[in-house]
Amino acid sequence: MRTYSEDWQNEAIKDSWRIFRIMSEFVEGYERMNAIGPCVSIFGSARTKPDAPEYKQAEEIAAAFVKAGFGIITGGGPGIMEAGNKGAKAAKGVSVGLTINLPHEQGGNAFIDADKNINFDFFFARKVMLLKYSQAVVVMPGGFGTLDELFEALTLVQTGKSDKIPVILFGSQFWGGLVDWIKNTVAAEKYINMKDIDFLFVTDNIVETVEKVSHFYENNALKPNF
Repeated sequence: MRTYSEDWQNEAIKDSWRIFRIMSEFVEGYERMNAIGPCVSIFGSARTKPDAPEYKQAEEIAAAFVKAGFGIITGGGPGIMEAGNKGAKAAKGVSVGLTINLPHEQGGNAFIDADKNINFDFFFARKVMLLKYSQAVVVMPGGFGTLDELFEALTLVQTGKSDKIPVILFGSQFWGGLVDWIKNTVAAEKYINMKDIDFLFVTDNIVETVEKVSHFYENNALKPNF
């Protein structure tokens, strides 16, 4: 009869070999993402339907950033991610999709550039690529995954592990309560400083979204994020 100790050892051995799979994802990601040029990442729900207003807004935001000289990076899936890639493709810009292997989800959407679809097994490796090569982040309404990506970006900047980049929360009705809580509770209780979120903006305006990023880079160099 096998013991708990033996089972633990067997799993530990698997973990050691998993390191090489993790390394391969980072190597491929760095090599392929290095060539894409300045980009903006668009985060948001995979559940957003094509007839939802947020879907159309994400398309228009992506197209506007392409016209301003940026490519678009998304998680490569459906919903807001698809809308971002679709808008970039329609505007003839760079359209990157960083997909993830999940049990019940399909592969990349149809609007990712054929040579810019990178697939991941590990969420943390994918999140590094979503943020490292982004000059800004636009966060549309979404669920836990979207919130995770948002707070990852905020934490990296707060701790100095990332250069400061604009983080745009698009949709004041959706995001207003969260931002009020961050300012009036988290900051008020001294868990963060207000300067930790001075790069966080809320808007409902597509033109303003692009202008916030463009104005930021009038005074800052374009480079990989961390």
